Amino acid sequence: MSQIQKSETNTLSKPKGNFGKKLIWTTILLGIPVGILYGVNLPYPAIRRPVAKVAPFLLIPSQISIDNNFKQSITLITQAEQLIDRPTSMADLDLGQEKLKEGKEKLNAIPLNSGDEWSGSNYGWYYWSFSWHGFQQLRGRVGQLEAKVFQEKNAQTLLVDGDLALNTAKTQYQQAVTPADKRVAIASWQEAINQLQQIPSVTLAGKTAQQKVTVYQQQFKEVVGLAAGNDKVNTLISASQQFSRRAAEAGRNPPHTVQEWQEIEKLWQSAIDELKGISSEDLEGYAKARELTAEYSTNIGQIRIRRQAEEDSVKSLDLAQSLIEILLKNTPTDGKYLDINGTIAQLQKIINELDKVQNGTTSYLKAQELKIFATNKLKELQTTQQK
Repeated sequence: MSQIQKSETNTLSKPKGNFGKKLIWTTILLGIPVGILYGVNLPYPAIRRPVAKVAPFLLIPSQISIDNNFKQSITLITQAEQLIDRPTSMADLDLGQEKLKEGKEKLNAIPLNSGDEWSGSNYGWYYWSFSWHGFQQLRGRVGQLEAKVFQEKNAQTLLVDGDLALNTAKTQYQQAVTPADKRVAIASWQEAINQLQQIPSVTLAGKTAQQKVTVYQQQFKEVVGLAAGNDKVNTLISASQQFSRRAAEAGRNPPHTVQEWQEIEKLWQSAIDELKGISSEDLEGYAKARELTAEYSTNIGQIRIRRQAEEDSVKSLDLAQSLIEILLKNTPTDGKYLDINGTIAQLQKIINELDKVQNGTTSYLKAQELKIFATNKLKELQTTQQK
């Protein structure tokens, strides 16, 4: 009995062994072409280009994958574009950003070296719609939409910050006790409105801000009223007077150089410029501004006269010194060869230039010293000539 059982066991085990061998060989035989097909479809130009010339049908799997990603990216990016270009709420922007992200992922799945050598290929049963030009256009659209999303998000942040700053300023104004505190709150309130006005109007937040600004400005006018206008006038007059004080201080203890007179003139001009911001509609403030402007204009006129006198005096002194150097250079060491008449003429010319140097300028004292020297020398030569 045992022999019979052993024989039956050997007989049953043979088919199982044969089946295992067949399975291994089948796997090997199938794996080789699958592996080759996988290898030629890798995104490497060195492999794909020769295959595309000899046996392009082997590239159909990767082409279909590229084509599917291309079609899906078109759909997703188009949806994103509609949501981002014409949003009605931040939810639209968020959804558009999500669609854009998915579309970009589909584009990123397409190898950048795909090229367009297979564009428009038709294998009878499947039309290849991918194009390299279309692929590049989609990448450009993605970049533009990402920039727009960034602009929209940034504008939304500015809107939120502006609303917060405005509400904070309103609270500060309501709680202010002293006039100084009210002025600070008013300035912050106006600054918040200005910030909201600067949000780009092409954005969703900008359009919302424009609607809010109209309401906020009306509230500002109703709550603050004339106080804001008066504070603005007082601020401008105060700033103007600060410039005038600095100009007056800088102009003390003359003489001053040309550059110093120019700086003083600029300070007086700044004092006048501050007053230009006061509207003629504010009768009291405008009258005060006109009074100060007249005073400052008179001062700036005097400064310009002093500056011109300084400039002219410096030129005259420089010319006189040049003439002196020339005279000394051309005067012979032996007095018997001296051209007395010519020297007298030169000295008189020098004295005439020194006479042009005005009193109250930085050149005046030096000019007087040179004039005394030249005058004495002139008298000496005139005495010698008479002999």
